[in-house]
Amino acid sequence: MSFFKKLFSSEKKESLDKGLEKSKTTFFSKLTKAVAGKSKVDDEVLDNLEEILVSSDVGVNTTLKIITRIEARVAADKYLGTDELNNILQEEIASLLSETNTGEATEFVIPITTKPYVLMVVGVNGVGKTTTIGKLAYQFKKQGYKVVLGAADTFRAAAIDQLQIWADRVGVPIVRQNMGSDPASVAFDTLQSAVAQDADIVIIDTAGRLHNKINLMNELTKVKRVMQKVVVDAPHDVLLVLDGSTGQNAFEQAKQFTAATEVTSLAVTKLDGTAKGGVVIGISDQFQIPVKYIGVGEGIEDLQVFNKYEFVDSFFK
Repeated sequence: MSFFKKLFSSEKKESLDKGLEKSKTTFFSKLTKAVAGKSKVDDEVLDNLEEILVSSDVGVNTTLKIITRIEARVAADKYLGTDELNNILQEEIASLLSETNTGEATEFVIPITTKPYVLMVVGVNGVGKTTTIGKLAYQFKKQGYKVVLGAADTFRAAAIDQLQIWADRVGVPIVRQNMGSDPASVAFDTLQSAVAQDADIVIIDTAGRLHNKINLMNELTKVKRVMQKVVVDAPHDVLLVLDGSTGQNAFEQAKQFTAATEVTSLAVTKLDGTAKGGVVIGISDQFQIPVKYIGVGEGIEDLQVFNKYEFVDSFFK
């Protein structure tokens, strides 16, 4: 079909297939039961499909859009066999995701017009934020970029130490201060260091506390303001990291963070350990914020750029 062309290397595709295995297996076992004994797509099949999509954490609003599209095809074609349902679902979800001009990347790249490119990373504790930063640093360095990390999550000593471990592992410089230091001060120092080193990309870790949204908003606003004293238009990207295995809770976190700060991209982690891979489809559609990266395993290579064509192809393979 026209939507799908091979964009990933065989190793990358294999990693994606494996990472989505649990989601795919659960989804198809439910789908098989839903169409058992049925030869055509009728109202009962569509009702069952709606339930399956919602229970796969695609989200209610996105599910309704998909069902409406399939209903339109049933009405137009008069008869759709249940054996065609898999392909139709694949086409309609790819089409839905194609309405946003995102999810088309195949490599870890940043705009060459901005230097240093400042990426600020937000997200609650436990979603894999620091690990995502470490893996991003690895991928960007592998692409030939000069990377500097900033440990501005100063509320947890573990966060600073964990980022230091990643910096050492990847072989990139890190700017850090003691636990309890002013996060904005760390961000300021990091940008000054990056400019002095002629770095290509700066990745700033920030604290992940949502219990008081006003404090979080104020803190992130201050970090941005102080960074702009060094790099006028920083940050160029605010990446929200979400744990895909939490399903609907990931939607809730996305709502909270987009209310607290201007989130410009998303990373959805831990998809390999869950049957909730549908959350990527729902979040991508509902928030109209590009999903840039997905985590499909624990290995350093298992953070991938999100490509909607490859993702849907693997999900429905």
